[in-house]
Amino acid sequence: MNDHLELVIITGMSGAGKTVAMQSFEDMGYYCIDNMPPNLLPTFWKLVRESGQFKKIALVMDLRMKDFFEEINAAITTMDNTPMITTRVVFLDATNEELVTRYKETRRAHPLAKNERTIEGIKKERELLKDIRLKSQIVIDTSALTPRQLREQLINEFKVKEKEMFRVEIVSFGFKYGVPIDADIVMDVRFLPNPHYIPELKPKTGLDKDVYDYVMQQTETELFYKKFTDLLEFTLPGYKKEGKSNLTVAIGCTGGKHRSVALVERVASKIKADGYPVNVSHRDKDKTKESVVRS
Repeated sequence: MNDHLELVIITGMSGAGKTVAMQSFEDMGYYCIDNMPPNLLPTFWKLVRESGQFKKIALVMDLRMKDFFEEINAAITTMDNTPMITTRVVFLDATNEELVTRYKETRRAHPLAKNERTIEGIKKERELLKDIRLKSQIVIDTSALTPRQLREQLINEFKVKEKEMFRVEIVSFGFKYGVPIDADIVMDVRFLPNPHYIPELKPKTGLDKDVYDYVMQQTETELFYKKFTDLLEFTLPGYKKEGKSNLTVAIGCTGGKHRSVALVERVASKIKADGYPVNVSHRDKDKTKESVVRS
């Protein structure tokens, strides 16, 4: 059993990219909490260790907790690394000029500026955070980074493989019940011969071997499968490179019971064999006219 725990504290200058960083850690499988009061950190960490439910935690602490700067320092000091616990502080920074530009673009007021100019609030914050910056294991200047570049740098720093972060959801559905609203890629296989019109296959689904074999024995099915999996093999690396953490592929037939179910199972096996994490679901497999009316 691996009892090692990892805590990442994300802090830094307001406007330097902490929201993007938190989203990146979520994609890397961390349990993330935004705006954690520093004085609660030791108690929270004790509960995490005792529960054993989470192995990787990322906490954002910033100027919304401006009354707790001394407590941030104290909390970080108490989080000593041990063979079973790793604590790292990520400090995000940017030049004063870039931070001023970002505040102008968002039309937000700096939390320390009050009735002063934005640059004055930035200078105050930089002074308050100087000790925390010195204690941080990782300091990233985001002045010239895009959100995607910041994400890539964090992934590199924490040695997470992109393929482990990228997940493919494959869902079968029936067009008569509507296209899944979260689908990124939608394929229509209603052109394939339909087992619905074969009496002994009609009550079954694409998960049954005889239905699956019927669908796969069609010449059109084999041609479609090869062309579609070629398309996925070409596009999946591109989606991953662009920073997408989840891709939903929806394959639909008329009722979502036979053809789409069988093809989702086969396509999912191919993508898994290529090394991608895959989740499979069959949205409409068990729906009937009666169940739809009742719902």
